[in-house]
Amino acid sequence: MHRPLVPAALALLLLAGCALGPDYRKPAVPAPEAFAEPGPWKVAAPKDTLPKDTWWKIFGDPVLDSLEQQAATASPTLQAAVARRDQAWALAGVARGDYFPQVALDPSASRTRYSGHRPVSPTSSHAAYTTGSFTLPLDLSYEVDLWGRVRRANESARSLAEAGSANYQTVLLGVQADVAQTYFQVRSLEAEHALVTRSVATRREALQLVRTRFQGGASGELDVLRAETELAAAENDALALEQRRHQLRRALAVLCGQLPENFSLAAAANAGGAPAIPVGLPSELLERRPDVAAAERVLAAANAQIGIAKAAFFPSIRLIGSAGYNSSELDSLFQWDSRQWTLGPLVSLPLFQGGRTRANYQRAQAVYEEAVANYRQRVLVAFQEVENALGSRRYLDEQDAVISRAVAASRQAAGLSTLRYKSGLVSYLEVVDAERTALQNERLATQLSTQRLLASVLLVKALGGGW
Repeated sequence: MHRPLVPAALALLLLAGCALGPDYRKPAVPAPEAFAEPGPWKVAAPKDTLPKDTWWKIFGDPVLDSLEQQAATASPTLQAAVARRDQAWALAGVARGDYFPQVALDPSASRTRYSGHRPVSPTSSHAAYTTGSFTLPLDLSYEVDLWGRVRRANESARSLAEAGSANYQTVLLGVQADVAQTYFQVRSLEAEHALVTRSVATRREALQLVRTRFQGGASGELDVLRAETELAAAENDALALEQRRHQLRRALAVLCGQLPENFSLAAAANAGGAPAIPVGLPSELLERRPDVAAAERVLAAANAQIGIAKAAFFPSIRLIGSAGYNSSELDSLFQWDSRQWTLGPLVSLPLFQGGRTRANYQRAQAVYEEAVANYRQRVLVAFQEVENALGSRRYLDEQDAVISRAVAASRQAAGLSTLRYKSGLVSYLEVVDAERTALQNERLATQLSTQRLLASVLLVKALGGGW
């Protein structure tokens, strides 16, 4: 008599293995075989999980190494990102719980007195009485995943958790890059301040020389006024640089998770300049950059949501059961005759939802199309950022070579102008112009050196954390 149940049970098992909605396929996006910037690039496929935690060591600066370690351990921004990542994985664990039966122990005890004037049937007694109820049930509930709703929900939650991990890596890389850039800017301002301070001392000496010549009748009052003007301008530049340097030091302290009042910066180490870009940079960034990986994982989650929305068109089946003890007296609660149990399916079939289910399905499809567009846009932005960083490095390298020649020539010109002025061959205006040009070129050279370092940091960030 039980043979007809066998095919039905097999059919149920087969249905339980299906999952509605499209299986996820990573969409194709255009990727060049080489960067547009000239260079011996080669095609590669690095992963976003490749070791890149200490990419800043390519700059060879121990002070920067220390600051990066401080930021990694004390930055509130990173701590918040870690908490968001942990939240995402906790939600994935919540979704995974739907794979298993939900079992709960729901004991209850009550004592009830019934009124003697309560409404009862004519054949029943109106006498008042008091009774107790003691229940110790073990309740079970389990959703039979016929249409794959639970599986799709788990796929979506896990993909979002992986996106959360990738977002944390994006924040981590951003904080590391901000620390490096701010540090290099602080060092640049220190170098500029040293140049301007040296210029202040030189112009004080020049002012003393001009005053001596003026007192001896070899120079006019105009030369004295020009020398005083140049000295005041240099002192003003020094104060402005000092103000900006203190602001950046405070910003660096906050990035490292420290109070500006307690933050100290060690003296500059003998670090090298911008690192050379090695040959063989990857032209495929789709799996190395954490922001691209996050966008792709969000896309996978949106794809799984389509299956969840589609499963809402079909009936849901839950197995519910309860087993335990029930008695009106506590001393007989655990007797064999007090046992009770129930087991059966609970079927819910949507018949009329006013178009809500279909609209939700259409919304899930639209969310997926939006995620596809966002993913492709993120890939395009990734290539754009790499090309921009490569172009900046190339042009800055060329500018650095040009300005180095200008610095050498302007320094020589300033020295010759001073000698000519002391010999009485030229006016002090020529000395002022030559010294101003030399200082501008020296400051520009310092700024270009820093810009090359900043461009290197941007390239590291654009490549997903090193090369």
